[in-house]
Amino acid sequence: MNVEIIDRLIDQDPTLESSRSALEAMKEGACCIHRSWGFGRISGFESERGMILVDFEEDDRKSHAMDPIFCLGKLEVLDEEHILSRHRANPEEIEKMAKKEPVELIIQILSRCEDGCSSARDIERTLGFLLGPSKAKKWWTATKKLLVKDPRVAVPNKKTEPYVLRDEPVRPEQEVLQDFFDEKRSKEKIALAEKLFDLATEKEDLQADLPQVLLELTNALMEARNLSQADRLYGIWVRNNLARDVEEDVEKLEPTSASVLEECAEDLPALADLMPTKFHSRFLDLVSRVYPDDWKKLVVHLLQNTALRFSGECAHFLIDREESKLLKKSLKSWLDEQTMKAPVLLWILKFRDLAKFKDLLSDLIGPRLLTAVFSAIDYESLQNATTRRIPLAEILSDDRELLPDILSKGTVENAKDLAQALLLNPGFEDLSKRSLLARFIKRHPEIQSMVDGEGSTSSGDSSPAITDDSLVVSQTSFDKKLADLDELTKEKIPANSLAIEAAREHGDLRENAEYHMAKDEQKLLLARQAEVQAEIMRAKPTDFTDAPADSIGIGTIVNLTDQESGKSQKYVVLGAWDSDPDNNVLSYLTPLGQKLLGEKTGNIVETEVEGNVQTWKVESISRWVDSQ
Repeated sequence: MNVEIIDRLIDQDPTLESSRSALEAMKEGACCIHRSWGFGRISGFESERGMILVDFEEDDRKSHAMDPIFCLGKLEVLDEEHILSRHRANPEEIEKMAKKEPVELIIQILSRCEDGCSSARDIERTLGFLLGPSKAKKWWTATKKLLVKDPRVAVPNKKTEPYVLRDEPVRPEQEVLQDFFDEKRSKEKIALAEKLFDLATEKEDLQADLPQVLLELTNALMEARNLSQADRLYGIWVRNNLARDVEEDVEKLEPTSASVLEECAEDLPALADLMPTKFHSRFLDLVSRVYPDDWKKLVVHLLQNTALRFSGECAHFLIDREESKLLKKSLKSWLDEQTMKAPVLLWILKFRDLAKFKDLLSDLIGPRLLTAVFSAIDYESLQNATTRRIPLAEILSDDRELLPDILSKGTVENAKDLAQALLLNPGFEDLSKRSLLARFIKRHPEIQSMVDGEGSTSSGDSSPAITDDSLVVSQTSFDKKLADLDELTKEKIPANSLAIEAAREHGDLRENAEYHMAKDEQKLLLARQAEVQAEIMRAKPTDFTDAPADSIGIGTIVNLTDQESGKSQKYVVLGAWDSDPDNNVLSYLTPLGQKLLGEKTGNIVETEVEGNVQTWKVESISRWVDSQ
């Protein structure tokens, strides 16, 4: 904006004098960031309404009018030297820097921040506008590892602390070393010692201070009362990593990792679950050394009684030591006895197609495994007082190949028993249960009658009821309806919420057209969501294999002859959501579809359209599935 406009605004409101520099920055061509609409560029000024015009890159929002007074504090206007302004002016130069000199790019960002400080969140936001959200995340993860070793940048120990551009470069290991000596808390001292090990690639850098580091760390491990045994074992391994260049046998340094393991012999699974993932393999190796005669039995016990990540590491450990037969025997035994626990079941389902495990697990994938899965889901739902989803139920619902694969290895009776178990299982949301039942019916249509019967039983059952107002639908249309609901729930409604929040920032809601439009859209979206949910709950997916061959039913092709003109007409009668007039496909719910249902070859059918009665003769009937 020019000086005259700014002076006029200040004359109208003298309190704006303190904001003069911010208003002067709102000049044509300046880059800016809005917290809801993202990155943009000021494209002009509309004198008649006194609005600045901004072209936002997100959603290609062009010439968006904004009140400059309203923008104060909400629209960040960037100067020409800001990294984003430079990138939009010369993208090749900045992208080359990002690729060749990633740390220098972060230094450039920090140099434009107040006091050379910036939170990780603000850096990530800038990188998102610079490189794109998906590329920025991967780039930032790699660059953080380089920043740790750069003397020009102070990297925070906690996520809540800022990155700081140093006035004078300081070797990071010396800074961490000082923090280590100053720190009195044992757990934090261990974390700093590990950071010191990661930084000091050349142990000569620490040669003079290493004996004192080891002494203080050992004292912390032995004397601290607030350390758990898992913290102590973790600290011992950090200490041993640091000591390898100055001690002949670090495993003899007191306290030893073996001594901690022996103290926890009665509950190794609890200790294992508290260990960081990067130490899982080391933990199992320690078990094999401390218990050379019993390690196999102990690793199998850990496999059955630890959480998913450690349980999976146990399987890898056994296979890598050529104990695949023991692993397979243990899994089969637990499955036969129905004692297999949820983490092992989840590991089997998640990694059943991994080359390393595929042959070993293929024989386990079958109805007995699904029985165990349903039992584990049932148990967890009873123990789970929160609304969080159960991982086993989630993978069973999300992996569309899993259930058909399991059902293909059993009989119809197996499938009926499992469908009954699913109907009675409280661990599934109604829509997920409905979707899973549809997969049962697709594989074994005979289950439909059992499900219909279940729907008419006593009330109070949490299973999805199949009532007289059910809709018979094709599996394809049912899947599409589920996808529509998913899009509404995960994309359209959240996007509308953001639009409402953004429009709310414009000020007076009584005259805020964007806000009212967004609220109206919200009503429509929520109404549509409720409508789709209700339709899905009424739906009975089918593959039309049970369509009759001697009369017109749902899933029938019928050839008709107009008794007056003699013209022939072919119709396909399909599910409630399958209408396709251009291809002569009727929903059975249409007036003509309802008239035709139950008629047989040779019968006469009368239809009425706008008062005109038309007479048809049923010439032939065939099943639609037989033509596919």
